[in-house]
Amino acid sequence: MWSFRAWRRRRLLARHPLDDRLWQQVLDSLPILDGLSAQALHRLGERCILFLHAKRLTALPGVELDAFARLRLAAQAQLPLLELPELDWYQGFHELVLYPDDFLSPQRYRDAGGVEHIYEEARSGEAWHRGPVILAWPGVQEGGDWSGYNLVIHELAHKLDMLNGDANGLPPLHRDMRLSDWSTALQAAYDAMNATLDRNPDAQTPIDPYAAENPAEFFAVTSEYFFTAPDLLHEAFPEVYRQLALFYRQDPLVRLRHLQDHHPAYRDPTLDGAPR
Repeated sequence: MWSFRAWRRRRLLARHPLDDRLWQQVLDSLPILDGLSAQALHRLGERCILFLHAKRLTALPGVELDAFARLRLAAQAQLPLLELPELDWYQGFHELVLYPDDFLSPQRYRDAGGVEHIYEEARSGEAWHRGPVILAWPGVQEGGDWSGYNLVIHELAHKLDMLNGDANGLPPLHRDMRLSDWSTALQAAYDAMNATLDRNPDAQTPIDPYAAENPAEFFAVTSEYFFTAPDLLHEAFPEVYRQLALFYRQDPLVRLRHLQDHHPAYRDPTLDGAPR
């Protein structure tokens, strides 16, 4: 059966083929893509081309956005969607705005006494409901390794979360997933982190303590760790890792362990494993 969507996809890819040399430079700059099969990397490249034609990247003064930088950002944005059906997962926004540095974001909240507080907070990223994604360029450039930090994945995880409405840590689950399993796993881990920080605000938590800010941030931070430090997330919260693996249809921990076992660049001469 003829499909306009499929026809348009083929037409776009034919008119804007992936530059193999540029793509290899992007792959060389993103360790979190190491170990993906040639077929997966080809599919990822095609999805990057489609992403860059669907979304506008607006670079503010001070941000140098060349073809390499655009494609590198797109690769990080598309990695979470790599094994999902090619649907409009990033719907509801058309633009990513790139700031040259962290920016001040106006915030407001109402305290228990009903008094509204208005203030500004420095941020490196922000995802607005039915609005753009805002990213600080240094944060974008820092992402791409196995450090547990990736600003692009973090903010776009918020956009996946918002597919059900306001960000609350519950993206639209697949039909073979159970809401009770998701809620139990993530709530237990979130409560455990908050209990630790309630006892000692300066406690060392197994993942970034910002995850304990609220359920939306917990989902975004654990999504970051899922793709960029899967060993740490699995060790800390194995059931959360399992639910994210079911949602994203990927298992980065298996890929990382294979690299640690077989790839010379991932072998620490003193620890017999990938450097953390």
